[in-house]
Amino acid sequence: MKAENCRIAVIGLGYVGLPLLVEFGKRFPTLGFDLNTKRIQGLQQYHDSTLEVSAEELQQASKARFSSKPEDLADANVYIVTVPTPVDHHKRPLMQPLEEASKAIAPYLDKGDIVIYESTVYPGASEEICAPILEAGSGLVLNQDFYLGYSPERINPGDKVHRLSNVIKVTAGSTPEAGKFVDELYQHVVSAGTYPVSSIKVAEAAKVIENTQRDLNIALVNELCLIFNLIGIDTEEVLNAAGSKWNFLPFRPGLVGGHCIGVDPYYLTYKAEELGYRPEVILAGRRINDGMGAYIAERLIRKMTQEKINVVDSRVLILGLSFKENTPDLRNTKVVDLIRTLKEFHVQVDVHDPWVDASDARQEYQLDLHPGPEPSSYDAVVIAVAHKEFKAMGANKIRQLCKARHVIFDVKYLFPQTEGFYRL
Repeated sequence: MKAENCRIAVIGLGYVGLPLLVEFGKRFPTLGFDLNTKRIQGLQQYHDSTLEVSAEELQQASKARFSSKPEDLADANVYIVTVPTPVDHHKRPLMQPLEEASKAIAPYLDKGDIVIYESTVYPGASEEICAPILEAGSGLVLNQDFYLGYSPERINPGDKVHRLSNVIKVTAGSTPEAGKFVDELYQHVVSAGTYPVSSIKVAEAAKVIENTQRDLNIALVNELCLIFNLIGIDTEEVLNAAGSKWNFLPFRPGLVGGHCIGVDPYYLTYKAEELGYRPEVILAGRRINDGMGAYIAERLIRKMTQEKINVVDSRVLILGLSFKENTPDLRNTKVVDLIRTLKEFHVQVDVHDPWVDASDARQEYQLDLHPGPEPSSYDAVVIAVAHKEFKAMGANKIRQLCKARHVIFDVKYLFPQTEGFYRL
């Protein structure tokens, strides 16, 4: 198949799929498919609820169309799967979205078609889990009648600098010919270039370790933070001093949530344990990072007690709920761990986030967002997410939200140490 003959279907129109659809939709007939009819209706009106793609960008994708009807997949000959791959409560990979996407594609596969996966998985998953589903549902044979590709997503929600087109894309295929096709296809939309590898397993592994490496680096500074707090020295001051050396990596402590860093390592550890190896270092890093929400809450309670603020029935304002700054993305946010722990101490918690849709917070975490905090109302404030709106408020306005005796905890180092806020 030649690129000029491609009819593309992007399955899953979230933070990964939509930017991909926009870029391909400028050049190729491209169907954006998602089972969420509300999402489809919004995109048809050039509105992206994730705020990743503007109305102008959607309009520029003149060859794109949207649908929630599976039968509309029949016209495609290139299928790109960008559905989420979360973990369950036991930190085991949840492959159901990937399996369901493969089942939806299978009846419409024809000879010569190719299915490209972008979702993060453990090495081997595309060929071990998805390929058999495609074969069973289509009656076709992999690498004889149809082919697989893999090109791991590198989307960074809320980042308006590192976009799809200017970040190098890793590519792979189930045969050398398929790999070449996948690579050439992505070269049409990725101006930064591509990085072809020898197999799908290599590409899958490359993706999963990108975020595992970041997770471990953050876990290290989180553990340093725990130690420095016991010693009684300021973590950021230590990190800044160490950072004066050219090769010191500039990581900072904090909450590690989201759909990538807080999830991807579990895909690798799952596969390792399935093969009989227990990855001690990776799992240790995960335990540290997963415990930071409760740790921050306990630090806050301790500071309130030291300030002689009665904790029971106190009012605490949490600024920010999304998993990172300047995005409405709530997936796997660890701010909820902070909130849950505070409530265990019988604290009244208000949560304010100008980016997050109130209905999403209610549906996902049974939380009612506070539309606008009132002055002189809170015993403590926690700046949990570094939204630009909180920075713009300034330290004095945040203080004005508090009672005369109060504690302000700046988790994200949003303000300089001279403001006197407590920090990690």
